[in-house]
Amino acid sequence: MRIVIFSDTFPPEINGVATSSKSLQDVLTAHGHLCVVVTTNPFTRNLTYENRVIRIPGIELKKLYGYRMAGLYNSKAMKIIKAIKPDLVHVQTEAGIGIFGNYVARTLDLPNVYTYHTMYEDYTYYVTRGHLDVFAKKIVREFSRFKAEGATEFISPSQKTKDILRTYGVERYINIVPTGIDFSRFKDDKIDKEKLAQFKHQYNLDNCFTILSLGRVAKEKSIDVIIDNFAKYLALHFDAKVKLLIVGGGPALNGLKNQVNKLNLNDKVVFVGPVAPAEVPFYYHAADLFVSASVTETQGLTFMEAMASGLLLLARHDENLGDVLIDGETGYFFNDEKSFINNLNLLINLSSLRKRQMLTNSAQLIEKYSIDQFYLNIMEVYNRAIRRHF
Repeated sequence: MRIVIFSDTFPPEINGVATSSKSLQDVLTAHGHLCVVVTTNPFTRNLTYENRVIRIPGIELKKLYGYRMAGLYNSKAMKIIKAIKPDLVHVQTEAGIGIFGNYVARTLDLPNVYTYHTMYEDYTYYVTRGHLDVFAKKIVREFSRFKAEGATEFISPSQKTKDILRTYGVERYINIVPTGIDFSRFKDDKIDKEKLAQFKHQYNLDNCFTILSLGRVAKEKSIDVIIDNFAKYLALHFDAKVKLLIVGGGPALNGLKNQVNKLNLNDKVVFVGPVAPAEVPFYYHAADLFVSASVTETQGLTFMEAMASGLLLLARHDENLGDVLIDGETGYFFNDEKSFINNLNLLINLSSLRKRQMLTNSAQLIEKYSIDQFYLNIMEVYNRAIRRHF
């Protein structure tokens, strides 16, 4: 099969949609399909086509994590796509590249599969800055419903997202296909142990219980909640040998550094900054526990990566994580300051036997999110789209 994926974001950018798009291309290619990705170009102002990736130049949106907005049409890209003679278009995003993907599907009369990755209601404040936000959210709901109804086959990455789309008025059939992950990348034998030892020594993590926050550093991720609760934990356990490691970049980074400084936590919190996608597994292995206060995740890819890396989980309660974090079995939820402090203390002081059992539970649970299962799920959707279209 010949598939063209359209996504406004793709590695080296680090976010869920970029990861999902790369995983999709990799697994399709591994199974013998011709898979080309159309995305934005963060490197040059020219169109490039290398390694089955067409990169179209665009305008950087600094207020939106530095994402790029490409034009709605590119004749050079269209020429390449026509030469590929695709069987199917898979649209992953809604902006410039996504709109181009929909145009390609209509123009070439191709089945169009669309995955709704992002709950845009959680991001309207980047545009409205608090003004007319209710109106903006209403527009988002109508837009989401319109996009869902226009595809040949429609995919939601989780049950929670599907349920929310139903409240928007989406009545069509919704496929639930969680993004698959190549968990082999996160195994212990893939990590440079000497480099890891040097990193831990550099940041005085050798004899510390290390808590990791990894991902985009933005308001909706609520990392400020983690820092506040961490400070309150230390106030009660002032002699605890524990540190917080924050890996990632984004618009909230400077604000979080100021917060840490005001709380006098500079010796307890380490900011690593943005890292390359290939380096992400390394940082999981530098920690003991993965923590998150976000309630805007559509499927929790970082949670699954953390579990594959042998980490315990501590997360603010979110229905969307119900299939990943089983409270008391693969980690613990928290709802407030008290439960954060109690559960963090519980996780730090787990017995070796209890920790091994929880990590075993995690390894078993993530099997259904393997890259192989993802391939089977996505091909079922693709084949149904082709049957429906033709």
